[in-house]
Amino acid sequence: MKYVIVIERAAGGGFSAWAPDFPGCAALGDTIEECERQMREAIAVHLQGLCEPDEPVPQPSAITVAVVELDTGCSPNGRAERA
Repeated sequence: MKYVIVIERAAGGGFSAWAPDFPGCAALGDTIEECERQMREAIAVHLQGLCEPDEPVPQPSAITVAVVELDTGCSPNGRAERA
């Protein structure tokens, strides 16, 4: 099965990840690759924990991800740009 994970830049540096289908399951890493690897391991441990007491494994709720580009009208420093 394929699950969506979200990787975000962490405020203190590095990256953090979470998965919509696994509430509370998260991971951290210094790089995107490390964060993804840690998240795969976190999900594997979570799934193993579900299998032992014979709990149902969640079906993937999202099968596509979209990245959208928006014109915010702000400069990179967050201030409104003037025309």
